[in-house]
Amino acid sequence: MRTIPINNPQNGHPVRLFRNGRNQALTIPSEFELPGDEAIIRKEGERLIVEPIKKRNLSALLASWEPLDEEFPEIADLPAGDNVDW
Repeated sequence: MRTIPINNPQNGHPVRLFRNGRNQALTIPSEFELPGDEAIIRKEGERLIVEPIKKRNLSALLASWEPLDEEFPEIADLPAGDNVDW
């Protein structure tokens, strides 16, 4: 018979389930703590998978975009000093 340590993060960790209003909840042990304050949860068979939401800053988002193949149209400059009400 082989003994598997229960508190090894690779084998899992027992937690207590409880009710929070109409929702079922659990306390996540510190060794499984996720970064940030939001996560995505999904169900795969009998398993619940919880993953952190990776927040991206604007420069990372812009760097991930492919360059445009189209040329931008020419835009006429407004004469200096003209006040334009939009």
